Amino acid sequence: MTDTDERATRVREVRRRLGQEGPPRTRGREGDFETVSVPEQHCDQLRDLLVSEGAEKVVEVGLAYAGSALAIGEALTTVDRPHPRHVIIDPFQEREYANAGWDLLRAAGLDPIAALMLTPSSIALPQLLTEGFVADAAFVDGSHRFHEVFVDLYFLRKIVRPGGLIVIDDDWWPSVHTAVQYYERNLGWTVIPEAFPGEAIGVGPQGEHGARCKAYRLPDPSFEPPFQDFRAF
Repeated sequence: MTDTDERATRVREVRRRLGQEGPPRTRGREGDFETVSVPEQHCDQLRDLLVSEGAEKVVEVGLAYAGSALAIGEALTTVDRPHPRHVIIDPFQEREYANAGWDLLRAAGLDPIAALMLTPSSIALPQLLTEGFVADAAFVDGSHRFHEVFVDLYFLRKIVRPGGLIVIDDDWWPSVHTAVQYYERNLGWTVIPEAFPGEAIGVGPQGEHGARCKAYRLPDPSFEPPFQDFRAF
């Protein structure tokens, strides 16, 4: 077994235990892990999508119990590019989750390639942009308030390379879906329909069975549209 295989096996084992046993500690709210975490099937699909992209650098907004973060880490380990990097933004990881998600990443041996930013995404993302960080993909599962999702996407389109991916969790929330619609209708983002195949998992906030996770391809080259071309969303 190669070093790459061993690292991937270690991550898969931590993912398996998380799915079967749950996290080592929770916030004490009934069903919190199941409510907050991205379903395992979607995590597998996210991993496969990033592997097919050959992703080397990924930004993630929201860590919580690390279900999606472990899937991203497994993808980066499997791809095994020279300089893998996983930047995670979660201002609540310490004070709300007692580092449960970060400790799981460390248990999986992913901390050498991962960095945790404990500031709000509206501060952390401009910092990454200023530092010149360029990502192949982003996974967005932070605040679901419209204005905060919109700001996350504003900066991520500048951080993720042209032609890269931005994956949205909870697209069935009206606030999230509406924010993404602006970028789809005005900035050339295109849905990747085969990214999350199968039936919707669970029920959305208004009782609907729409898609939970959705992946978008950014245009290449990137462009800024004339303000006269604005399309209502």
